[in-house]
Amino acid sequence: MATGCVVWLTGLPSSGKTTIATLLAERLRSRSLSVEILDGDDIRRGLSADLGFSAADRQEHNRRVIFVSKLLMRNGLIVLGPLISPFRETREFARRELERFVEVYVKCPVEECIRRDVKGLYAKALRGEIKGFPGIDDPYEEPLNPEVTVETSTLSVEESVQRILASLDAAGYLPGSSPHGGVLVDR
Repeated sequence: MATGCVVWLTGLPSSGKTTIATLLAERLRSRSLSVEILDGDDIRRGLSADLGFSAADRQEHNRRVIFVSKLLMRNGLIVLGPLISPFRETREFARRELERFVEVYVKCPVEECIRRDVKGLYAKALRGEIKGFPGIDDPYEEPLNPEVTVETSTLSVEESVQRILASLDAAGYLPGSSPHGGVLVDR
């Protein structure tokens, strides 16, 4: 049985997507599962180096990540995709393309994201130095029906990861679990 699935972590910049994905990968690897993180920033440096940050470029960047995710998933990997992915249409495309898909909304107030911003991107966007920044002068369309919502202004990283793991177990996407029934217990 293939254990591949895609966990798509969407949220504003600095909401905690990559931090959660990193700990989630660690927890999954401790179960001897094959995991790959397709971090948006890393993919932009390689596969999407030719793209900017316009709406069309963001959609193309996400389309490329979806394609790579599909290849990895069908080969049994658990793919973690911490990407802003600001458009519902793009995330719905991912849901249609990726049979075993879990959307995680990493929800965080923009004020908290600004406070956490170690790269200084929000400050640049607020000064007008960066145009088209999600949550400032470009839209971020919140998910309507994500499988999991983690509010990172109130939950710890560990609590967020535990919620995601519980969702993966409930969906039957992890070895030893059954759909909608949680983890199977050997009797």
